[in-house]
Amino acid sequence: MAGNKSYTIVEYFGGDDGYRCGYCKNEKGNFSHGMWSHTMTVQDYQDLIDRGWRRSGKYVYKPIMNKTCCPQYTIRCHALKFQPSKSHKKILKKISKFVSKGELPKGQDDGEPMDSVCEEAGPRELSAACHSEVKCAAVIDIQKEVAECLAVTEGQKEVADAAPTGSETSRRDPVSVQDGRTTTSAPKPGLGADASRPPCRKAKDVRKERRLQKDQTRQHSDGPSPIVSPTPSTPTPTNQAKALEDFINESLPENSSHCLEVRLVRSNPPSPQFKASFDASYQVYKLYQMAIHKDPPDKPSESQFRRFLCDSPLEAEYSPDGPEVGYGSFHQQYWLDGRIVAVGVIDILPTCVSSVYLYYHPNFASLSLGSYSALREIAFTRQLQKQSPKLSYYYLGFYIHSCPKMRYKGQYRPSDLLCPETYAWVPIERCLPQLENSRYARFNQDPDAGDARLLKDVGRALVLYRRTVMPYAAYARKRRGSSDEVEVQQYAGLVGQGCAERILLYRA
Repeated sequence: MAGNKSYTIVEYFGGDDGYRCGYCKNEKGNFSHGMWSHTMTVQDYQDLIDRGWRRSGKYVYKPIMNKTCCPQYTIRCHALKFQPSKSHKKILKKISKFVSKGELPKGQDDGEPMDSVCEEAGPRELSAACHSEVKCAAVIDIQKEVAECLAVTEGQKEVADAAPTGSETSRRDPVSVQDGRTTTSAPKPGLGADASRPPCRKAKDVRKERRLQKDQTRQHSDGPSPIVSPTPSTPTPTNQAKALEDFINESLPENSSHCLEVRLVRSNPPSPQFKASFDASYQVYKLYQMAIHKDPPDKPSESQFRRFLCDSPLEAEYSPDGPEVGYGSFHQQYWLDGRIVAVGVIDILPTCVSSVYLYYHPNFASLSLGSYSALREIAFTRQLQKQSPKLSYYYLGFYIHSCPKMRYKGQYRPSDLLCPETYAWVPIERCLPQLENSRYARFNQDPDAGDARLLKDVGRALVLYRRTVMPYAAYARKRRGSSDEVEVQQYAGLVGQGCAERILLYRA
């Protein structure tokens, strides 16, 4: 993508042992495959999350869907077609009211979890992975040698990702494009008790017309206004939905009580802005973990914070047809009156913005900052799509239907769930009836459909062995009698043909 010798190096750990589930609290019910990623290209990670993988720091894991206690389905939202629901609008208005008038709502969030878009049930403690990172530090020191070795395998063609769906065909300004296929249709205006009377009008339209009349009166008395208002003869259609950006960018009075600013800082490699705000960001994370997740004061350590929310295998990449900020891992910081109150950890990938985690200052829990950040990230995705047309999805992590607390992610529509067997995207409306009957479900209704990107010849999987890149077939000849063929076959099946022929599987 970036036109350089980018590569991915991983160590595969398997997934035979069960560990504690953060959702249902089953001590040994959570099963997942895991890989430690020393470095990873954004395209490889895009392909991996489209096969059910997610990252937590440099650890990349994939739930064993038919075995784990709480199946976790990858969910994505069609950002360009998203329209905020009533509850979303309520949250946006609540934030606007707080910023303008300083009124902090009392109590907790009313409707959606505080813990929006965060993976509270992460992978097991990665002591083995961290030890492996130290043991395998030499891998990072041989980048030039690996790049030269990769030239040998460049003749192998990569399997392209699935073609963009119909939802990506529109490349016009997403703010101005309105899609008629909304999830809920607005009710038709009533005729009142007397059919001879004019149709009823919405209160907001009446208020809007009154404001227009006042503006016109003011223009006649004070002269022309610098802001051109629409004429009453062409009112805004009542059936035209208000865009997400209209709510977010709603004008505030000059004497607003607060100033809210969202800043994007690159976390890997860490930008100067990220380094300068690290301590403040960590302190918010520590307070969040103690108040929301009830962690003891010594648990949310700085090393834990770095490992899971700052470290990333994704290096910065740039492309002529990509977004100006580039691809990779970022923190989206929410600054209120000059201090950080929330941080959204995100990855910007070739076709999506992927949400990793969200934490916030517990003093502002009643503002629904989790849901608000998700709406801001959807708007951010739409903004990036103007620069990079294929970047049009927002990934919310995992949808867990068996955990009622996590079902809220399905409210960001239109959205799809990933079929755990064929890796095809299926509209969530078609998936929910199946999930009501069974925790685990195959969403693809075609009984003959399979994994189109399954690597059938495991000998073609790339292995990094003794600083040399080679197909697994060559590695097996060098290591006659080795017992890792079953493991490599499992790994190749999990990452798929495209990734297996690009990602270097490290073998000591």
